[in-house]
Amino acid sequence: MPPPHGPGHPPPGPTGLFHLGSLRRRLLLAALALVTAALVVAGLAIGVILHRFVRGQLDSRLDSQLVAIAASLERGPGDRLRLDRNLDGPPFDRDRGGWHWQVRQGRSVLRSGSLEGRDLALPDDAPRPRDPDRPRPADGTGPWGDALILRILDLPPEGGSPPAILVASAPARALGGPLREAGLALAAILGILGLCLMAGLVAQVRLGLRPLERLRRDLAAVRAGREPRIPGPQPAEIRPLAAEVNALLDQNAANLERARTHVANLAHGLKTPLATLSLALAEPGRDPDGALVNLVSGMDRRVRHHLRRARAAALGGPGRARTDLAGAVADLAATFARLYAAKDLAIAQDVSPRLAAACDAQDIDEMLGNLIDNACQWSRAQIRVTARASDDGVVVTVEDDGPGLDAEAAALALRRGGRLDESVPGHGFGLSITRELAELYGGALDLGRSNLGGLSAHLALPA
Repeated sequence: MPPPHGPGHPPPGPTGLFHLGSLRRRLLLAALALVTAALVVAGLAIGVILHRFVRGQLDSRLDSQLVAIAASLERGPGDRLRLDRNLDGPPFDRDRGGWHWQVRQGRSVLRSGSLEGRDLALPDDAPRPRDPDRPRPADGTGPWGDALILRILDLPPEGGSPPAILVASAPARALGGPLREAGLALAAILGILGLCLMAGLVAQVRLGLRPLERLRRDLAAVRAGREPRIPGPQPAEIRPLAAEVNALLDQNAANLERARTHVANLAHGLKTPLATLSLALAEPGRDPDGALVNLVSGMDRRVRHHLRRARAAALGGPGRARTDLAGAVADLAATFARLYAAKDLAIAQDVSPRLAAACDAQDIDEMLGNLIDNACQWSRAQIRVTARASDDGVVVTVEDDGPGLDAEAAALALRRGGRLDESVPGHGFGLSITRELAELYGGALDLGRSNLGGLSAHLALPA
């Protein structure tokens, strides 16, 4: 299974908050909608309750004034109505303040001083209460055109006199002003509450999705070869997913082991007959010109090449392999320095000890060994091996001070069996095998001119 990103593979797409496919974005938008709806409903409900409360307080105050007026009414000289005490206490003593009271019985009228002798008009459509002894509500307009809240109490007639109508009023602003102030305070409180709720929801979403981020890191560790399986302790909701992934890893490991077994059996089945042929052709007179020996050697090289390709494919590229580059380069440099001791080559190494490639160790040895071997064959005195981290992985560069290659010769050298000089030992498979193995891992091999004067081979591999 190829890696999700690396050389030749694009990185994963965006997963931030504002990405359309973001789970965090969906949760936060849904929470924002629900919190906003809940706060709006709560605000409206509290507003209705506040309106009823303030209106009830005003009505109670006006009703108390009406009861006090009704209790103070008496008959004076000429059977005229009068009050036994002054009822123009605050706030009914404010001129044109909207706080008024009035008593009308026939042509006899009593008024509060705040009316300044004017009449308080009564609406014709004021509702009648179920209990005639209780005041009824109404909305009216004052003598100066101001909106008023009215409470009307009808007293039954006594001794042939007409019924008395008692009215007390309060300005409409006495209801709207407190409601407006309470509404602003309520809006501020609900706004602060909404911000606190959203902050809590953001924290909750972050904490709730943190196990997914931890699972992603665990999978990355498995893919990079640092861990064989996803760790066991997981939240209850994530545990089934982790168990399925671990089961898939175990299944892939079993398939890999079977593939390796088949590859080993195939290698044994093919190498034994080839070895027998080589021994038979080594007898005197069996192959006078050496053509058959070269043919058998080429067959053996091809078999080993395809077996390596099958093993690399079974490994699935950079699935879970991890090979230290510094150690591999140091071992190969020491080996080839001994093999080419007669040439007295200087093999310089510049590889960070922290660099690692996501490739099987045997394939790393095969690819780097072919490149260093080729450099040793053509180098005059100096070889340089460097490795650097790149955006997509690591790049290993093998340079020599030999004759080098032009573009056409470099393309021929990368073809299977391509040989530029028949006098040099080999079968022309080294560079092509290196390129094919690198491509199996999602990497690449490029040839160019080195500043040492010879060939420069750039091997790109996943990190």
